[in-house]
Amino acid sequence: MKFLLVMHMDRQLFESLPEQDTNALFAGQDQFMKEITASGEMAGTIAVADPCQTVTVRLRDGAAVTAEGPAVQATPFVCGYYVVDCASKERAIELAARIPDAKYTPVEVRPVIFDGTSETS
Repeated sequence: MKFLLVMHMDRQLFESLPEQDTNALFAGQDQFMKEITASGEMAGTIAVADPCQTVTVRLRDGAAVTAEGPAVQATPFVCGYYVVDCASKERAIELAARIPDAKYTPVEVRPVIFDGTSETS
């Protein structure tokens, strides 16, 4: 079964962390990726830019209308995700709890119902 592990970031909290803690977060991400790649559970991962770099597009009367910034203002905001292919929801939750960011901000676990490349269950 595939699951999306959605990571969030609270910019103020992140910026207030001592350098050793931010370095540990990055090192922990590297280690987590190595472990789930080795176990065969890694299906993909993406980190996304800060919401201030977002352009929101809406269709109005057949024309694209753009606005600088995200469609929804939120703190914390989505900063990236992992897609894991594992045996169960319980295992996905175990993996989410091992993501270093979970120490500071929420990590959501969502079942993938379609990924465009294969059938999921």
